Formats: sequence, C-alpha cells, structure tokens
Amino acid sequence: MTHTGWSLAIHGGAGTLARTTISAADEAAVRAALAAARGAAAAILAAHGTALDAVEAAVRVLEDDPQFNAGRGSTVAYEGHFELDAAVMDGRSRAAGAVAGVRTIRNPVSLARKVMEQGPHVFLAGAGAEEFARLHGIEPAPEGWFEAARRRQQWEEFRARKTGWFDADVKYGTVGAAARDVHGHLAAATSTGGLTGKRWGRIGDSPVIGAGTWADDRCCAVSATGAGEVFLRAAAAHLVAMRMRLLGEDAQTAADAALAEVAALGGDGGLIVVAADGTTAFAFNTAGMYRARCDSAGLDEVAIFGGE
Repeated sequence: MTHTGWSLAIHGGAGTLARTTISAADEAAVRAALAAARGAAAAILAAHGTALDAVEAAVRVLEDDPQFNAGRGSTVAYEGHFELDAAVMDGRSRAAGAVAGVRTIRNPVSLARKVMEQGPHVFLAGAGAEEFARLHGIEPAPEGWFEAARRRQQWEEFRARKTGWFDADVKYGTVGAAARDVHGHLAAATSTGGLTGKRWGRIGDSPVIGAGTWADDRCCAVSATGAGEVFLRAAAAHLVAMRMRLLGEDAQTAADAALAEVAALGGDGGLIVVAADGTTAFAFNTAGMYRARCDSAGLDEVAIFGGE
C-alpha cells in the first residue's frame, strides 16, 4: 500500500494541569513551545522527510525549553544533580536506542538515536553512555544548562518534607513524539528528567523500549508519560501495539484500554499514538496533558486541559 499522507502527535507530559494550577504566562509559553515543536517536525514531514527525523526534531525543541521536564528544565535528583533519560524507536525495523542517567548531554534524544544507529547495543546508562557520547561527538550541555529555578525549588521543598522516596506529585513535563511519514513509516521518541528527588539511579518508563516508547510499522508509534513505575509494570506502550495488532483495535480504543490497565495498577499519566493508517490518539487520566497534533489533511491542534 502506498501512503501519501503524514501525521504527528507530541506531548509535554500529563498531570495536575487544571486552569487553576497554571498561570496565564506559563500556559502561553507552553502552548508556544508545543506549537514550535510541532512546527519543526511538521516541516520535515511535509518535505517528505522521515518520521525518525521528525520525532527527534520535535523532542529536541522540547528538551531545550525549560517549561518541560526533559533536557533544560529537568527535575533534580535527590543528591542535587540531573539524570536524564531518552529513547527513540524506528518502526521500519524496530531498531531502537536508549540512554539513562546521563548528566552532561544537552539533547539526550539525539544521543539515543546515535546509540541506535552507530552502537552495537540498544540501551546505555550512566558513565558508559557519557563515554559513547564523547566518542561520537554528541553536543554536551553548557554549564548550568539544565538548571531551572522552579525545579530547584521543588527539590528543596521535597527535601524539607523528608517524606516519601521521591516526589510523585508533579508528574507532568516528560516529552515525546510519534509520527508517520509519507512513506508509511513510523517512529517514536521520549525524553525525561525523571522524578524530583529520585535516588539510586532510578530509571522510569521513558527510555525503556515497550514501556514508555514503541514504534512498529505494522501498527503504531507510542510515547508515554506519567507514573513511570506503573507504566513499566504494564509495558504500556507495547500493550497499545499488541491490542492493535492482535485484537484489531483502533488507536484510541487501544490507548484507552492500555491506560485503564495502568490505572488499575494505581498509576496515572497519558499516551500519544500514531497509527499505521495515520490516525492519531491521545489518552490521559489526569486533569490535563500538554499535547499537540497535526497531519497533511489539515488537522492542527494544541491543547493542555481535559475537554479541549
């Protein structure tokens, strides 16, 4: 089958995003950032570029924007530093690359892609991922690049409370993209700073292939955000794909069902899906999810709150 159209969905995280919890200025900044990321990816897709290039471009824009918990503006780990995670997956061959616990890389999503394309492994972590980045000329972050005043304040408040293993109250901010190009190929990418106060090298679902990120030309591309431990246990992104492939469900039905399983395990968050036929779906069980989508048929949306 020859595909002639393209489609794209992006997210900037899901969580307690009611109109009463976000200022007008922050709302405007988030909408502008989502539009910029969507525009960067859409330009590639409209020029018959690849889905892989498009999702990387979208995520890089969001990683560079301090409004989101990825790259610049990431949450602060327990010891006061930053540990970033990212993954990419190419639906053509199900090739994938992922990194976790990196501390010096400006755009972890580009490092994850480099791991996929030029490394012998799928998943690298910590010092090894940093060494791979140096060997392959991946751009380091300038001094102080990741620091955002509100993230540092969240960390200080968490440390002062001295309760819980980490701050699970603020889950929004993880970023991701899923796309289908005019050649009919799919790709997905996800990037995150994790949870405020995370310890012991904690890794959530975002860089784990099949949990927070998945792409397979036979069905869909998926990126997730939310309670990472639960999305891991549900293999949420892969669950969407399996429901579509084996049960014949459409993207929205499969996404809703996967999220219901996450909820049954006690988790919340959201999913974006781009199906092989180009349809897109959003699913979230929180007050809102930073999200946008567009396609070659004229669909063009940017939204934050539930019901938009």
